[in-house]
Amino acid sequence: MEQIKIALDWTANTNHTGFFTANALNFYSDYGLEVTLITPESDDYAKTPAKKVELGEVDFALCPFESVISYRTKKNPFDGVAVAALLREDLSAIACLKTSGIGTPKELDGKVYASYQARYEDEIVRQMIKNDGGMGTLDIIYPKKLGIWNTLKEGSANATWIFMNWEGIQAENQKVALNTFRMKDFGIPYGYSPILFADSKKVVKNRKAYQNFLIATKKGFLYAKANPEKAIAHLLPHVADSDRDINLLQSQKYTGSFYGNEDTWGVIEPLKVSEYLEWLKDKGLEDYTLLGASLVNNQVVNL
Repeated sequence: MEQIKIALDWTANTNHTGFFTANALNFYSDYGLEVTLITPESDDYAKTPAKKVELGEVDFALCPFESVISYRTKKNPFDGVAVAALLREDLSAIACLKTSGIGTPKELDGKVYASYQARYEDEIVRQMIKNDGGMGTLDIIYPKKLGIWNTLKEGSANATWIFMNWEGIQAENQKVALNTFRMKDFGIPYGYSPILFADSKKVVKNRKAYQNFLIATKKGFLYAKANPEKAIAHLLPHVADSDRDINLLQSQKYTGSFYGNEDTWGVIEPLKVSEYLEWLKDKGLEDYTLLGASLVNNQVVNL
C-alpha cells in the first residue's frame, strides 16, 4: 500500500467528510493507498499544514488559496501548487455577536479582531471595513488558533473569521445570534478555501498515486453529498469534543451542496484565481505579478 498523508486545516468537520468517508468505505485502499489524516490538534499549529508540505512531512495540506500565493512569494519561495478545491464557493465570513451591536463592517473600526495570523488576513479585514466606508482601524489580537472561536463567544474579541457551515451552524445550535459579513458582499473577490496544496515536484514524481488519491477523494465527497446521514457516521468518531454539540446532519447537508458534482468537484478556475491575485496587487497586499494558472494544477483532478 502506498502511504499518503494529509494535514487538515482544522479539527475534523464537514469540509473534510469526503476524506473520512473515502477511508471508511475503502475507496482509498481500492486504489492501493493508505491515507492518514492529521488534524492540527496533534501539535496545536506548531507548524501550519502548508509548512508540513514544504518540509516534506505530508503529501497534501488543506489551506486557503492565499497560502499558495504566500509560499510562492516569500523570501525563500516554495513551489507549492493547488491541485483541488473542496468547495465551489467561499463559505467563510467575518462574524460578530449580534448583541455587540456591530451591524456592518465599518462599525468594526476600533474594535478587537481575533486573527489567525494568516499572511493577508488582517489587511483583507481592514479592506472590508474601508469598502464599507470605515477607516480600517482594528485592534488585532493573536490567540491560540484552536481557541479563536471562543474569544468571540466569551467577549474577549469583537470579531473573527469563521466558516458559516461549521462555527456558524454551531452558533445557531447554541442559540448564539451572529451578524456575519461575507467577502463577496463587500467587494472582495476572495479565492478558494480550503484547497489541497502540494509540492509541485512531488505532483510530477508521484503523479499516478496522487491522481488515484483524488479520484478516491472525489468519490468520497460525492458519496457524502448524496448520502449525508451515512457520511456523518464516518465523520462523527473524529469530531473534537468541543464540537460535539454541532448538528452534523444540518452542517453536512449545507456543506454538501457546495461540493460540486462529477464534473466540477475539485476544479479550480484560473479566472477566479486571477481576479483574486489582481485584487491583492491592486490593494497593495502583494507586490509580485503571478499568473493564476501557474499556481494551479487542474490536470491532476481533471480525469
